Amino acid sequence: MEPKFRIASITDEFSPADPALALDQMASIGMTGAELRVLFGKNVMDLSGEEMSRLRDMLQGHKMEAISIASPILKCVLPNAPEIDTRFQQDIFNSKHTFEDQPALTEKAFGIAKFFGAKIIRVFSYWRTVDPEKCFEPVCNALADLAVKAAREGLVIGIENEHACNIATAKEASHLLNAVQHPNLKLVWDPANALCSGESPYPGGYALLPKDRIAHVHVKDCHMDGHKPVWGPVGTREVDWKGQIAALAEDGYKGWLSLETHWPGPGNDKFLASTICGWNLRGLAAM
Repeated sequence: MEPKFRIASITDEFSPADPALALDQMASIGMTGAELRVLFGKNVMDLSGEEMSRLRDMLQGHKMEAISIASPILKCVLPNAPEIDTRFQQDIFNSKHTFEDQPALTEKAFGIAKFFGAKIIRVFSYWRTVDPEKCFEPVCNALADLAVKAAREGLVIGIENEHACNIATAKEASHLLNAVQHPNLKLVWDPANALCSGESPYPGGYALLPKDRIAHVHVKDCHMDGHKPVWGPVGTREVDWKGQIAALAEDGYKGWLSLETHWPGPGNDKFLASTICGWNLRGLAAM
């Protein structure tokens, strides 16, 4: 059966070093979209001009659309904020940018997005502190500023609910989107991240979200062992992906379902893990 939604993946979930290998496998599964995060062993923000050109040729050769720049923007410490909540793992994906780097990082992300024709730049909300509410106003200010800048470039800022950042749950994301009404600020909805944050992502969390502000959906699956997520094959753990995807269809979602495997796989074979999860995603997207 053909998927009812377009399906995609973050390429480094298949291979962080060899995007051609990743794109080959993604295409064989039926994926037509690619999110760009770590390529040639580098964060997308650090690619050379020659590497960007090679990658664009690869994408075109695979008839693959670049759909999102999975940037590390605002994945840093907010100055003068409460202390960092150390319960949550901070994944940096070969990026070590600081608060002071954010303006230059933003301009570079805009240029990379335009080079590849990607419309969404994924961003965050600073590393999560022990008192996220005290960070809410500066997070809103930063995202409002990004949205204004993105609008000038015809781009969308996609704030991801990330369990290691200050906007982690659907409840927090809804609060943010209500506070910042700019049309170029939308949500990258990640149900598994909400689960990691102690929220029931579907149906409870999803019911809180403004459906017209969901620009993109990340797909992965886990169950929780205390505060630690235990990742597994998509559709086999605690996220109700059948219900979530059916609800997205009913609510008129037109974006992508994009794999972000996380599961290390049988024998720590991440390529195999992403292949399994990719086929599972294709099946779920066709139901």
